[in-house]
Amino acid sequence: MSTYVTSKDGTRIRYERAGEGPAVILVDGALCHRSFGPMSGIAALLAEHLTVINYDRRGRGESGDTEPYSVEREIEDIEALIGVAGGSATLAGLSSGAVLALDAAGRLPGVERVIAYEAPLTTREGDRTPPEHLARLQELVAAGRRGDAVAYFMTDMAGVPAEAVAGMRGAPVWPALEAVAHTLPYDTAVLGNGRFDAERGAPIKVPALVMSGELGVPPIVAAARHIAETLPDGRHAELAGQSHEVAPEAIAPAIVAFVAS
Repeated sequence: MSTYVTSKDGTRIRYERAGEGPAVILVDGALCHRSFGPMSGIAALLAEHLTVINYDRRGRGESGDTEPYSVEREIEDIEALIGVAGGSATLAGLSSGAVLALDAAGRLPGVERVIAYEAPLTTREGDRTPPEHLARLQELVAAGRRGDAVAYFMTDMAGVPAEAVAGMRGAPVWPALEAVAHTLPYDTAVLGNGRFDAERGAPIKVPALVMSGELGVPPIVAAARHIAETLPDGRHAELAGQSHEVAPEAIAPAIVAFVAS
């Protein structure tokens, strides 16, 4: 079933609901939405065991986008989806969506558990998300340079080699990336200062499964372990053979097992 829920600020959020059992809300990372990225495959596998709510984050896919943007509005979107789920749900996020899921779990009633896969945060003292990243993305988007915003995000922020990004510009996938380029500042805002410390983790009281891939980038893998250790009820799991681009068939069983526990 695909329909809309209205968030607190009046923004309409498009979502799909499938399956039966305890509810899981899937929270996408940068540049992804219901029909673009890994969540559709994950949702299909989870729906065999759970109630799955897969939604378009604001500004993407078929969801609305009300200015000015704030992370608090995205958390309110999740709150509205928890209402759709009947008042309680597990949050499962990938990449920057994992950061949003963690922060929402610390603020919202009705979150029963939270699952975070490769949240792009750091635990190293002195490391921060430079404020110029957000300013540069906003500048490129405002100038209508969507392709350049995607390229900047991939090379300067995600560490993808420039040659690889140059090769992607002519590929069929590039227009889909440009279509949601205006939401890259949103994901950058979600990261905040890029750190996860005791202060950020303290509000998160629910059970948390923090995962990383065996082939993940070492700083993100280290951060995943640290996040799990920092949380009052956190545990870490490593998915064999997986990188940041996790396969649905690798992560879905871990989600089902954690919800069942």
